Amino acid sequence: MLRLPEGVRIWVATAPCDMRKQADGLSALVEGSLGQAPKSGHRFVFFSRRKDFVRILFWDANGYCTVAKRLEAGRFRVPVPVEGQATVHLEARQLAELLALVEAGGRARRKPAH
Repeated sequence: MLRLPEGVRIWVATAPCDMRKQADGLSALVEGSLGQAPKSGHRFVFFSRRKDFVRILFWDANGYCTVAKRLEAGRFRVPVPVEGQATVHLEARQLAELLALVEAGGRARRKPAH
């Protein structure tokens, strides 16, 4: 389970992201496309076009942090956006489930823990 500080929100970008972007590029997307403050401490989640790569951006007291996960097989089950919205809001439990459930052959399965 992901543990987040009190009041932290998780925003998932609905449009695919160029995964070559690092902290500066992602923070520009947060500000420009998502209309959020990148230094707010909230978590901003971006998926690749193929949905096999995820990058999470957040500000941690004195600098940006990014967390990335690339799947060897399968795809993440990305939330369906509400029409016209650039982001989907998730709870920590939902993000943990999203990162653990992977679609393979049209079905979702839980990745084994190692």
